[in-house]
Amino acid sequence: MTELSALSATDPTALVTSMGRRAREAAAALAAVPTSRKAQALIEAAAAMRRTAEPILSANHVDVERARANGLTGAMIDRLSLDEVRLEGIAAALEAVASLPDPVGQIIDESRRPNGMLLQRVRVPLGVIGIIYESRPNVTADAGALSLMSGNACILRGGSEATETNRALHGAMLEGLRAAGLPEAAIQLVPVTDRAAVGAMLKAQGLIDIIVPRGGKSLVARVQEEARVPVLAHLDGIVHLYIDGAADPAKALPLAVNAKMRRTGICGATETILIDRAYGEAGAIVAALLDAGCEVRGDSAIVALDPRVTHATDADWDIEYLDAIVSVAFVDGVEGAMAHIDRHSSRHTDAIVTEDQATAERFIAGVDSAIVMHNASTQFADGGEFGLGAEIGISTGRLHARGPVALEGLTTYKWVVRGTGQLRP
Repeated sequence: MTELSALSATDPTALVTSMGRRAREAAAALAAVPTSRKAQALIEAAAAMRRTAEPILSANHVDVERARANGLTGAMIDRLSLDEVRLEGIAAALEAVASLPDPVGQIIDESRRPNGMLLQRVRVPLGVIGIIYESRPNVTADAGALSLMSGNACILRGGSEATETNRALHGAMLEGLRAAGLPEAAIQLVPVTDRAAVGAMLKAQGLIDIIVPRGGKSLVARVQEEARVPVLAHLDGIVHLYIDGAADPAKALPLAVNAKMRRTGICGATETILIDRAYGEAGAIVAALLDAGCEVRGDSAIVALDPRVTHATDADWDIEYLDAIVSVAFVDGVEGAMAHIDRHSSRHTDAIVTEDQATAERFIAGVDSAIVMHNASTQFADGGEFGLGAEIGISTGRLHARGPVALEGLTTYKWVVRGTGQLRP
């Protein structure tokens, strides 16, 4: 790391180039590593996190206090903050990823041609993954774990607000790699917060195979605009919860409160609630949100339900609040809800609450989002909750991978043709 330290002080492009070359070497080695050794590295990293919990949390305290002094928003601080429970969750996620089936080498499908040749599509790693993220120290562990288990090397560039935490967590990941005899370059952390390093990563064709940004709208927009390598990302999490006229009030009210208020700073938090005019308990839902400490911005009919509601502006239907704020509107049935979602959704996650199965199926078929839910909180829009162990991000695009991206989403495939001497006539 002496070379990297010297480069980091003088030339971010040379730094990223050096890291990229080391990552490519590590990726080539990982492609042949058995599942058991990759899993061992993650189990050892989880143990290292538990052993060093106190210094990790102390490092996080430094970052959080600096973030408060710098005026970061409550949502950003919430994403940044660790405690014993959250740190244990990060360690447990490493173990969960270690227990997942290894996608590398899986045969996706196969067929035999009339001439006897066997054709197979086989999963292989993507290669080197660059992850650029803000305020989310858990990404250091999650992204490293998913990259490693899927046979990829990764280059991590965390935000300046989480510098000390990221370094502490990365140290535990390195302990795991060393214990399993794997190259330390498999999981690298960019040692600078210089924005020029981000630019260098975005232009590192031939060294980095895909970029995954996780952060605010400005970061993701910059990555999508400047990248010269493929990008896997979502720009906004404008998430909707539609309460149908046939919704069970005993489900609808707690779902609305949980979907918005469980954690307001995550991308699966509901930002807009749409209520069918035929639903008779709209006032109870609005009151419950207000009583839970949520600011409600509504259309004129919603404002009439409770004097504490403020009028929504046109802009409110297109905002990812990431805070205890929600926009609420009445719509005319499922068709009205889908029309509103089509105009305003970011194609991340949208949900319906109803006991009418036909209406639910109409919503599921008609809403074009990466995740569509029925009678469940949008807060479940998470790779861990989907049984994926963790996620490297949520993709709202249509190509390669969509929704929570975990091990399988970090692979591509190659065709393998097995013959017995066939000649093409």
